[in-house]
Amino acid sequence: MSIRHLWAIARKEIQHILRDRSTLFLVLAAPLAMLLLFAYALTVDISHVPIAVLDHDRSKLSRTFVQQITAGEDIDLYAQVETIEEIENMLMSEDIKAALILAPDFANEIYALQGMPLQVIIDGTEPESGAFAVDHIAWRAEEFINQAVSEQLQAMGMAIDSLQPIDLRVRTWFNPSLKPRNDLIPGLISMVLGLPALSVALTIAHEREHGTLEQLMATPISRAELLIGKMIPYIFAGLVNVIVIPAVAMLWFKIPFNGNFLLFFFLSTLFLFGVLSMGLIVGVFMPTQASALALSFLVIFFPGFFLTGIFFPLASMPEIMRMEALFLPGSHYAIITRGIFLTGVGLEVLWPYAVMLTGLGFAFTGVAALFFKKKLG
Repeated sequence: MSIRHLWAIARKEIQHILRDRSTLFLVLAAPLAMLLLFAYALTVDISHVPIAVLDHDRSKLSRTFVQQITAGEDIDLYAQVETIEEIENMLMSEDIKAALILAPDFANEIYALQGMPLQVIIDGTEPESGAFAVDHIAWRAEEFINQAVSEQLQAMGMAIDSLQPIDLRVRTWFNPSLKPRNDLIPGLISMVLGLPALSVALTIAHEREHGTLEQLMATPISRAELLIGKMIPYIFAGLVNVIVIPAVAMLWFKIPFNGNFLLFFFLSTLFLFGVLSMGLIVGVFMPTQASALALSFLVIFFPGFFLTGIFFPLASMPEIMRMEALFLPGSHYAIITRGIFLTGVGLEVLWPYAVMLTGLGFAFTGVAALFFKKKLG
């Protein structure tokens, strides 16, 4: 075996890697990107769970209690509300993950050594954050009640364990049975409907690899027409699954569907537009099917698995990862599917996500068209 021959082949391959940016990215940058993604996404230390508080007591003691449970990084006070309807609206729009309700006789019962009456409402569509909020409130409540009445107990010559236990009542909305399947399957729809994006990327890369894109560009078809035209069949194919997959979810898995199907169909079309536009970008940048396949998993499917809140609460991730999730169509669509399936919300709640999907679709298509012109123009 000749060292000179081996070095000649190795040098040629090094030159190829350095010239081919897609290969260079997959060899050097992709492992680091995967490490950061897995390290942050698999961290399940939940923090900054937003809650609302409905304080019927309005006493100094109740205000002090609210301040204590929201101190630190575990629980964030999103709003203090006046009615249960406000709590319902905030839960439906996913502004909060739990709500704390204090009874009118909150302070009186504590001072009468009758314990602490508390009610917590959690969002059953994301039970991990809700359960975390319940545990945190229970721990803080026990700590608070011991501090609040310790002097009174000492004056009465009573031990601290003579207190009545905390009366914590938990209600779960939108998924009262807390069946993981009811929460998981609506979220999974955003992943399975995104699979056509892979086909779009592979199709464009295949035609680039075989030189047929240049032949198409010799026709009167514009570049934008070419890209959008390639996307349209996959949108129609995806819309077939928009009908089939919810039917399977409802009939086979017994998942409740509480919303409007026409709204679901419309918003699913916007999602397909957004996610297929990501496939266009991958196909435009990657010169071969192999590199397009690898990049599709790296920028579409792995982030769709970890950063859409389907399996791991976004609240457990750093701010930079939550910002990245804003640019993933699946993050917005997962909220839409859970909202329509489980809570039955309408466009009055979901319109911000519809706007984001539309904006991402046009932005990604514009980027794909821009770089497509530079590469073939």
